[in-house]
Amino acid sequence: MADASSQPAATPLAGRVAIVTGASRGIGRAIAAHLSALGASVVLGYVSSAAEADALAAELPRAVAVKADVADEAAVRSLFDAAESSFGAGAHIVVANAAVHDDKYPTVAETATADFDRTFAVNARGAFLCLREAANRLPRGGGGRIVAITSAVVAYRPTGYSAYTASKAAVEAMVRTLAKELKGTRITANCVAPGPTTTDMFLAGKSEETVERIRTANPMGRLGEAGDIAPTVGFLCTDAAEWVNGQVIGVNGGYV
Repeated sequence: MADASSQPAATPLAGRVAIVTGASRGIGRAIAAHLSALGASVVLGYVSSAAEADALAAELPRAVAVKADVADEAAVRSLFDAAESSFGAGAHIVVANAAVHDDKYPTVAETATADFDRTFAVNARGAFLCLREAANRLPRGGGGRIVAITSAVVAYRPTGYSAYTASKAAVEAMVRTLAKELKGTRITANCVAPGPTTTDMFLAGKSEETVERIRTANPMGRLGEAGDIAPTVGFLCTDAAEWVNGQVIGVNGGYV
């Protein structure tokens, strides 16, 4: 049996600061709580759910909630500024999680231009602004981590999700490119692509029959939970994951 000194630290992210966008609910909330449990101080980015973000900040030992529309450059910068002002250190970790989708599930022929533009403004432009700020402000030399939350829809391309799928595919392309552009910095950039997960966004606009069909299609016989996604993100943010770079990791129970 290994002695205690050889065991991994229980808080591998102690002393590091993480920014998580879309952190007030769903997968983002679970990620923020998990990174906190790993020892990180956390900036909780949110856009509308102030009460939920503030409640989460109050629950975690070192967290601050910051209202920020990720489609706005100044708002994204404010997340990084908040890391410095709140915790005395710049961000080491950025999780670009904030996203929207059209819960009318239109075909391409039926997609309104305004809905398409909103999807890309948050999902693609928002991720781009977070990635760009991270590339310029994360520390070099070790510990810098960028994780973008994409989606299994990029792989299985369901009907009714064209704008959402396209926006997430764009994010995966950006992240893979960014990983190469950050050569020599020891900052890693990866994507985590959840499958169907029981969040408000996934359930919105779906009938019980549709949800059940998706559930039974999964080899694990269930839908994902937000807590199923967070540990993979947490791993990617630790030093143990430094050799994982420029990847898209599916977390979907075998759905894809």
